Amino acid sequence: MVREQYLTTQGSSLQRPENQYVYKIGIYGWRKRCLYLFVLLLLIILVVNFALTIWILKVMWFSTDGMGHLRVTENGIRLEGESEFLFPLYAKEIRSRTDSPLLVDSSQNVTINARDSNGHVTGRLTVGPSTLQAHGKRFEVHSNTGRMLFSAAEEEVVVGADRLRVTGAEGALFEHSVETPVVRAEPFKQLRLESPTRCLSIDAPKGVQIKARAGNIEASSQRDIVLHTSEGTVVLDAETVKLPKLPHGSQGGPGSSKGLYEVCVCPDGMLYLSVAGVGSTCQEFSRVCQ
Repeated sequence: MVREQYLTTQGSSLQRPENQYVYKIGIYGWRKRCLYLFVLLLLIILVVNFALTIWILKVMWFSTDGMGHLRVTENGIRLEGESEFLFPLYAKEIRSRTDSPLLVDSSQNVTINARDSNGHVTGRLTVGPSTLQAHGKRFEVHSNTGRMLFSAAEEEVVVGADRLRVTGAEGALFEHSVETPVVRAEPFKQLRLESPTRCLSIDAPKGVQIKARAGNIEASSQRDIVLHTSEGTVVLDAETVKLPKLPHGSQGGPGSSKGLYEVCVCPDGMLYLSVAGVGSTCQEFSRVCQ
């Protein structure tokens, strides 16, 4: 207890006051007990926080290299095991270990975006529950040797593989022209080229070859079938050429041989049959040519 008293020194002319005042400096009573209790509470909280910090460091596997399965290396961040991201992940490169595959899994869609320096999306790959969508100026598929197997752009679609195989029961449907060196069916399967509502045109600068090594070749049309060559000739090279539905011209004269016919040509190139006779029975103004 500290007391302050106002006293007079001996030999002084000042007189001692009649009343003596005593001032107490400090915290006493219930205030002192509350202060000690508050300090004790702070000490307990400090000890609990320190214990929780040690426990979190122990559970999360904090170390100088990283946290848990997360390792910080010179080349970036390495994650071991399965990792779950609740928000978008921004990374320059994502790859797995050399002895394990890379699995990206999501209960909804998986979307991969590529952005330019201004933040605009320049390419997007979306894997949904029922569709796989790729958005970009060009889509390419390469082999492990770097060879381009497939390329798709707004101008054209290129198949770089040696062979394009269509195994569907209905074949392949093309709305526009197709450029290819060979169209071939599988062994022991039929090859059919069909245009249900439009014309079918086959063009080549150096020739068109149609071969059936173990079967027939059939060409059917509702209207006309035109074989046209600008400079060469159309050759029908076979042991037998049959034209079973040629129209018949006028009957032959006396002495005609039954069962034999003569093939006649009209001025416009139309063919018709005329009963063979001793001489030619073709007539320039036959009723078939009119």
